[in-house]
Amino acid sequence: MFSKENRVKKIEKRRIGASVYFYILCSVFFSLSSYAQCAMCRAALNGEENKVKAEAINDGIVYLMIIPYVLVGALGYYIYRMKKKKQ
Repeated sequence: MFSKENRVKKIEKRRIGASVYFYILCSVFFSLSSYAQCAMCRAALNGEENKVKAEAINDGIVYLMIIPYVLVGALGYYIYRMKKKKQ
């Protein structure tokens, strides 16, 4: 009934789907909140009077860390779309 090519394509789609599902699952369960600072920032912002500034620095670090992930995700999506159009 089914040709060998159709079975191979279905298996490949399942494998890709499983990979994407596994990646999303790992991203959700292993995403840890990190409030890291470099040693210089930590020393400069140590103390009770600088709590607001320290939180702002942490938020800025997290914001800057997100941008590369968004760019890599967009590039991966673009490559995925290109490969899908070829088929």
